[in-house]
Amino acid sequence: MRQYFYPAIFHTAEEGGFWVSFPDLPECLTEGDSAEDAYQMAIEALGLALTDRSCNQEPIPVPSAPNQIPLEDTDSHIVIIQFDMEAYQKKHNSRAVKKTLSIPEWLNEEAIALGINFSQVLQEALLTKIHSR
Repeated sequence: MRQYFYPAIFHTAEEGGFWVSFPDLPECLTEGDSAEDAYQMAIEALGLALTDRSCNQEPIPVPSAPNQIPLEDTDSHIVIIQFDMEAYQKKHNSRAVKKTLSIPEWLNEEAIALGINFSQVLQEALLTKIHSR
């Protein structure tokens, strides 16, 4: 399990909400209407930045110590963003895998006659089953 903990600077936006920057990843910026929204957006932005660096074979920077990061103004504060690379990759990996299944012949014929997409039906059923737990 690859866990990362990066400091992010939450800047209070003039129009309300927050915009977020990462001192260790200057290309990584995001925003949110509330602190909670900005935190969730920061997790996603961090995931994109780290994945992009990894795909481009660029080094993943070592996170700075929060007490070493200067704040520009009193309306900014440091928040540590926890990021789980494996969970992020599972969530965003849409690579298809082939599955073999068996159904009654009559059901197969009826579904084909109606133009039903078997893969889509199976995906929807699995998602429903997973989310009901």
